[in-house]
Amino acid sequence: MNPDNFNMSEQELNAQRRRRAENFKLNIDESEYEDDNFVKSEDEPSNLNSYSGQDVKKQMARESKQVLKQKKKEEKKALKAKNKYNRRTFRFIWIVSVLIVGAMAAVYMITGMNDLLAVNRTDSSTVKIEIPENPTVDDVTKVLVDNKVIGEPSYFKLFVNVTKSADDFTQGTYEIRRNMDYEAIINFLSSSNNRTDTVSVTITEGESVLEIANTLEKNGALGDRDEFLSLCNSEKFDSDFDFIKAETNADKRYYKLEGYLYPDTYEFYRNENAESVIYKFLNNYETKINEKQTVDGYSKKTTVLKMVEESDTKYSLDQVMTIASIIQAEAADKEDMYYISSILHNRLTADSSLGVSSLGLDSTKFYPYRSLEDVPENDRSTYKSRYDTYDRKGLPYGPICNPGMDAIIAALNPNSSDYYFFCHDSKGQAYYASTLEQQNANLEYIESYDN
Repeated sequence: MNPDNFNMSEQELNAQRRRRAENFKLNIDESEYEDDNFVKSEDEPSNLNSYSGQDVKKQMARESKQVLKQKKKEEKKALKAKNKYNRRTFRFIWIVSVLIVGAMAAVYMITGMNDLLAVNRTDSSTVKIEIPENPTVDDVTKVLVDNKVIGEPSYFKLFVNVTKSADDFTQGTYEIRRNMDYEAIINFLSSSNNRTDTVSVTITEGESVLEIANTLEKNGALGDRDEFLSLCNSEKFDSDFDFIKAETNADKRYYKLEGYLYPDTYEFYRNENAESVIYKFLNNYETKINEKQTVDGYSKKTTVLKMVEESDTKYSLDQVMTIASIIQAEAADKEDMYYISSILHNRLTADSSLGVSSLGLDSTKFYPYRSLEDVPENDRSTYKSRYDTYDRKGLPYGPICNPGMDAIIAALNPNSSDYYFFCHDSKGQAYYASTLEQQNANLEYIESYDN
């Protein structure tokens, strides 16, 4: 090769290289070389290639939104997965709980029903139980459980509440079998007829309401003495007994039921409620005045009510009972009753010229008390009975005690006599008189030998 040509070619080649170098332009995609560690030179103009910078910012913003969207999508997916897991867990726990509760309920129902029907209680022996006063369901349940009469207390309470039997239980002592079902138990404990804690109490003829209350309380037959006395002066029994409703001056009486608590021997439950006790008295009285009996002077058996209706007496049954109560309080014996009845009838119709202005009976002076000593100490100095027949004319407002049948019959069938006065010695011997002079003579005679 010619060296000149070689040199020219080399010169041309260098020239070509320079031209290429001048025309060379490097295009670099800045997104491919983003580096957080890249630090822009402080000397580099901030507005260099500004158009390209705006594109980069928009690109970065788009990518940030895509990243955030992707992140939210992933979080939502994770939350959905978590919720799904929680639902599965809850459903599992709920099903297990339902199964457990169902199993427990089934066991409760089965054991409860067996106890309700006494399926597993085969012991037929009896046990004595004590039901307290004003018993609650809890009280009764405890007594039954303690004495092995029932085995499922909660189920028994449920049965009592469902059947609304909570108020049916009565206090007392019962002998109950251990193999009775719930219904039989409730029925058994709801009837006082099944109680075994009874006491026999004899009310003697002539006892007043106050004395009867004391007798009942002393024998343990009365639960509440104050309630008894209050009921004896109430209208509680008017609708059940016509002879009580017929009283015309109840507001003036100390005890409305005085005279109608028939003296007899009764079977009461220990601490029996006052209302039940009074019903026994009044029912017995009603039976007695309607009971046929043989009475002297009557051709056939008759009743007290028939005698009142058929006799020529002007007195009502209530007034007859008042007369009978005075006879019972004053007479020494049955024979004396008929004479005193005669004297009372005579004095009630006596002319004032005979010196008889009132009945003048000691038995009425301190009623409802027997004597001045029985009057409460704070009232003794000023006490004055409304029934005092020394001050008032005619009969007292009502009976002064509770008479027996002999006194009632004597009140309806007095002896025929002209006596207006009577008195007794210390031995109960009776003395009768037609005039006040004879009465005073009898009193002087009694005083002479009694002293």
